[in-house]
Amino acid sequence: MALQIQHFFDRGTSTLTYVVADPATRDAVVIDPVWNFDLTSETRSTESLDAVVAYLRENHLTPHYVMETHAHADHLSSSQLFKNFYPNIKVAIGERITEVQAAFKEVLNLTDLDVQGKEFDVLLKDGDTLQAGSLKFKVMFTPGHTPACACYLIEDALFTGDAIFMPDSGTGRCDFPKGSAEDLYNSIENKIYSLPDSTRIFVGHDYQPQGRDLKFQTTVKEEKTQNIHLKDTTKKEEFVKFRTERDKTLAPPKLLIPSIKVNIRAGRL
Repeated sequence: MALQIQHFFDRGTSTLTYVVADPATRDAVVIDPVWNFDLTSETRSTESLDAVVAYLRENHLTPHYVMETHAHADHLSSSQLFKNFYPNIKVAIGERITEVQAAFKEVLNLTDLDVQGKEFDVLLKDGDTLQAGSLKFKVMFTPGHTPACACYLIEDALFTGDAIFMPDSGTGRCDFPKGSAEDLYNSIENKIYSLPDSTRIFVGHDYQPQGRDLKFQTTVKEEKTQNIHLKDTTKKEEFVKFRTERDKTLAPPKLLIPSIKVNIRAGRL
């Protein structure tokens, strides 16, 4: 199958959204879509969503799923809004989202939140194969950034969310509730780096260090040899010490509270 992969970049949150499609059958999925939110005015817009829907329509694609790599803390998910255009589309996420719901229910005093993951249409298990028409995605749990992080592998393309970024940007932070630098090391070293070197990696964010142009695609080999935080030669103790100390210096994401409140409810206000 010749995969058709289209990226969409939200500059406000440095988020990459992807549409993955089979051009022969027109089956598709959407990965990590954005619902634009201005914190100052507390207004929402559908600029990012509209671009994705326009692309789907122009290419006559049928999206079967919105696939979330995790409950994002830096942007609102527009997953539910796709149902206005595609009533049969389903929202899927790793089943450990229940752990994230339970953690933030306590932290944010969300007394009305049911922590069974029922807001999502599909809860995925590690190792599952998600069938979206002619597309088959393997689910790989990669906890660390959050306990519910998952990567999605289809053929030679891996969508990593916030587990790992472009080599010059390193890895995701691990200081959110139930995050773990040790878990992230294991996820990258034992799962992502165990894939063939030629496997293409599509990252969930690009922060464009030193103002460079947007980059969103790399390979397992490039990450293993060039990632500034975690190469395949990096020792676990070294990474955990670095990640823990670095995370202590990071400010919370600007949209942390509204993002979490919406995203652990599968994109519902």
